[in-house]
Amino acid sequence: MKPLDLAQMLAAPTDSPVRDTLRRLAPRSLDALIIEALSATEEAWRQVAVDRVLEFVAEQPGDGRPVVAAYFTTTERRTADGMHVGWSSFVAALASTEDVPDLRHTRTTAVGEAALAEEVFADPELTDALNRLAALDPPGHEDVLRIHLPTRQVTRVKP
Repeated sequence: MKPLDLAQMLAAPTDSPVRDTLRRLAPRSLDALIIEALSATEEAWRQVAVDRVLEFVAEQPGDGRPVVAAYFTTTERRTADGMHVGWSSFVAALASTEDVPDLRHTRTTAVGEAALAEEVFADPELTDALNRLAALDPPGHEDVLRIHLPTRQVTRVKP
């Protein structure tokens, strides 16, 4: 079986072969499978975010110093379920050093023109990755997401 075929089957766990197999697993094995799938998914979304930031950095005019890290701040989004904190899809800062730049917290709510600007100008793949990361591990209002480009590490920092 090819990995793509397996992925498609697992994406539809109510289909007969997958459903029957999952029913035969012991609860502990099923829990382990879910945890492993979620962690693999989170790492995959982190790498999508890194790739998109690297592409963004490559398009920016520079002063000769390589960019070491990119930072993302949080934003609130109003949905039918209420307000949710997520990662803003705009790079808050590019840093050519290891030091965290001044990212004092400001509360931003994506409504009206801000939401439209995000829709029109944001990188859709980066937006999807950041939204998925926020859904898997919701950020706090003052959190900052740091993407360290040389190591490809995505971490949450407090400025």
